[in-house]
Amino acid sequence: AESKLSAPPKLTTLLERDPYLHDYSPHIINRYKQYQDLLHDIDDKEGGLLKFSNSYKRFGINRNSANTGLVLREWLPAAKAVHLFGEFNDWNRTSHPCTRDDFGVWTLELPDVNENEAIPTGSRVKLAVTTESGEVVERIPAWITRAVAHESNMYYEGVYQPRPSYEFRHPRPTLKGAPKIYEAHVGISGEEPAIASYSHFTEFVLPRIHDLGYNTIQLMAVMEHAYYGCFGYQVTSFFAASSRFGPSEDLCKLIDAAHGFGIVVLLDVVHSHASKNTLDGLNMYDGSDAGYFHGSGRGYHNLWDSRLFNYTGWETLRFLLSNLRYYLDVYQFDGFRFDGVTSMLYLHHGLGRVFTGYHDYFDPSVDVEACVYLMLANKLVHEVLSNGITIAEEVSGMPTLCRPIEEGGFGFDYKLGMAIPDMWIKILKEKKDEEWDMGNIVHTLENRRHLEPTIAYAESHDQALVGDKTLAFWMMDKDMYTHMSTMSEPSMVVDRGMALHKMIRLITQSLGGEGYLNFIGNEFGHPEWLDFPRVGNGESYQHARRQWHLVDDDLLKYKFLNNFDRAMNKAEAESGWMSAPPAYVSLKHEGDKVIVFERGGLVFAFNFHWDKSYQDYKIGVQDAGCYMPVLDTDSSEFGGHARVDASCKHFTQPEAWNHRANSMMVCHCRRKMTNLTGVAGVFTITMCHRFQENRIVLN
Repeated sequence: AESKLSAPPKLTTLLERDPYLHDYSPHIINRYKQYQDLLHDIDDKEGGLLKFSNSYKRFGINRNSANTGLVLREWLPAAKAVHLFGEFNDWNRTSHPCTRDDFGVWTLELPDVNENEAIPTGSRVKLAVTTESGEVVERIPAWITRAVAHESNMYYEGVYQPRPSYEFRHPRPTLKGAPKIYEAHVGISGEEPAIASYSHFTEFVLPRIHDLGYNTIQLMAVMEHAYYGCFGYQVTSFFAASSRFGPSEDLCKLIDAAHGFGIVVLLDVVHSHASKNTLDGLNMYDGSDAGYFHGSGRGYHNLWDSRLFNYTGWETLRFLLSNLRYYLDVYQFDGFRFDGVTSMLYLHHGLGRVFTGYHDYFDPSVDVEACVYLMLANKLVHEVLSNGITIAEEVSGMPTLCRPIEEGGFGFDYKLGMAIPDMWIKILKEKKDEEWDMGNIVHTLENRRHLEPTIAYAESHDQALVGDKTLAFWMMDKDMYTHMSTMSEPSMVVDRGMALHKMIRLITQSLGGEGYLNFIGNEFGHPEWLDFPRVGNGESYQHARRQWHLVDDDLLKYKFLNNFDRAMNKAEAESGWMSAPPAYVSLKHEGDKVIVFERGGLVFAFNFHWDKSYQDYKIGVQDAGCYMPVLDTDSSEFGGHARVDASCKHFTQPEAWNHRANSMMVCHCRRKMTNLTGVAGVFTITMCHRFQENRIVLN
């Protein structure tokens, strides 16, 4: 069907906000027209996007419409014959043939036997696929909802499982304020060197997340992946929640419990690529090089060693859109973090490219087909859930990514600020204290597109993987093994590291975006790195776990970082600085190593100097009045030295300073540690002040 609209209805709004897009409006219009054309085709052929995405109720193994038996439905267009076999028929590969329609969809009716389903719940099933060459290969049904590892080898097998019948007790919560995201991996969430379960996460980790003040959880590695060490990014069975963490019902219970805490739950969804596995994945599913993927070179991601979807394929669209709908409906996820969006947006996948201007975002290397799929995906999520949340993992800076589809955008709610953690790691790896560049720090934290919300973070799972290490370990390294006890002798390395750990998180959350993300355990300065069991480490789980005892031990200093994380989130929830307009930075002093800015009615002041203390340091503020401390990283509650008096009042003077209407004096104490001779480095204090109608309330 021809599109009735030639341009996005609110394109003018977009162009008024960003005049630089005027020259590229034909590209935006073309993208939107292709989206509209595809949407109209879905309306005409499938009865609309919502009905189309409900295909998970028809494909795979489901009850038939008459409720008299099961029906298998799978798409294998290049197959010459398809048979279903498994434990239900003693692994007979020829007794249950499927029939093919004109579109390559194979169907098999399985009537109930004595009022029992022909395939018992929990029994293993496979497809015997006769390829064009006549070879018979075994495959797991693409729409299977459960896959388990074979007891005698590393491959996974499909299991017939009806959709979970769990009854959710708690309604979906509405996100209050900006998202404060706790990025988590169920398998590593336990203390023991083993794979943890959904039920363990629910019982032991959820209460911690709630206590810390996070309002959003982002669950990684839920979609089934045969190789545990891939971190969930080489998906083999898209509709199967990972069985290594326990029963599917336990995932329902986890999400229900999170909703009971008022926490929304996002799925880390991988639609940018798929595992190359054939025996337990989608690769060569019908014996051909294509199927759900592009054929030949375009269908392969050489760096990731994986397959790439053909986003123009009708059945690929059905598969992926239904996959989103399935997790929203069945497991009650509240939205998605889309992995690998940069790879999807460009035919070059962002590899070896430096994006220097708008022309890089609108040249022939852009994969418009993938762009249209992302627009459809966002429309679907927001039609199913009015409060649904979508986040793009995108590093190129593609304009309009987080603008409404009606303006010509992609419709994402947020994008990840991926340059921020890269900056912190680069600074810690390559720079001495005295070389820290205040201007570069501020620029990186502020460098985001206006009105395209960003999730800021200091470190995620990427920075903790083997070959790298957590920020805490970069700053304190081996001293964490000897000087994290409250009873041990003072260590300048630990004192400095803890102070910077708090400062980095606070300035990232307050200046870097409209949302915030933390990876499980990093809130308390989890030491070392993350490494999944593999041949190279002797299949060890030693670094694939979370050492909760460190933060629970009252004699260790990890509790102080945990306390600060909780207080920071609490202060943000009360003041809403991430929901406020971007900050006004009044000072980034290279000599003093001081950064000052205002946001959300607060004044933030940071002293990053390696050995200078400042008494009565003059800063500029816009609003006149009396200011008092709200959050102080040097508080004894956070492992500091309590050198700032929380009851101290800071009165403004009617003297313009640093382009602000008023000024005031603040104490930026920082003293050398005279009892540690020969050690360079000192404590850091960060303060944030609240102005409230000339009357200050200490939080």
